Amino acid sequence: MDAVNPMHLTLTKKTHSCIRLEKDGRTLVVDPGGFSEQDAAVGADAILVTHEHPDHFDEGRLRAALDADPAAEIWTLRSVADRLAAAFPGRVHTVGNGDTFTAAGFDVQVHGELHAVIHPDIPRITNIGFLVDGSLFHPGDALTVPDHPVDTLMLPVMAPWNKISEVIDYVREVKPRRAIDIHDALLTDLARPIYDSQIGSLGGTDHGRLAPGDSTGL
Repeated sequence: MDAVNPMHLTLTKKTHSCIRLEKDGRTLVVDPGGFSEQDAAVGADAILVTHEHPDHFDEGRLRAALDADPAAEIWTLRSVADRLAAAFPGRVHTVGNGDTFTAAGFDVQVHGELHAVIHPDIPRITNIGFLVDGSLFHPGDALTVPDHPVDTLMLPVMAPWNKISEVIDYVREVKPRRAIDIHDALLTDLARPIYDSQIGSLGGTDHGRLAPGDSTGL
């Protein structure tokens, strides 16, 4: 992994699918859910949420962040926005596939519409992914392929809705310069070397992972 370069985008991995991005003294947080740190969203200038599942969306964490900073704002899909918009008028923005916006100085494109299939008997919910500064893509709980080159792919490695062959094929299809693991809270230390080896050898790109709290420059 690259060393942190304060002149560029800095990625800090939080637990599970939550990440913090910093640039020019401003902070963007994606998916501060119930598996992430209690203060994962606090201090964010802008927050993005991919969907309503509790490991990605925790209402208490979001309210804490918005209460801590009256200027902080959220961009998300309707199912999440409807839970928060009344309490924070003008600060919760509903977005969907194809939308573009600027949040805290970060340029964001929205890609995708549906959560991956967990089981045919379980109705699919909405899910969006975020391409940040035309470079880093966080897909949420889907294997969405943006119609845009991706430099850094946040890779959901282990979930009830995927298997490793799908993860490898996803990396191959997106063709990022590098892939960094997310959605990994349920992946045990015993399994990590297997995932690292198979994704690294078969994915066709630089693959790595960060421990919660670790950072890298993008």
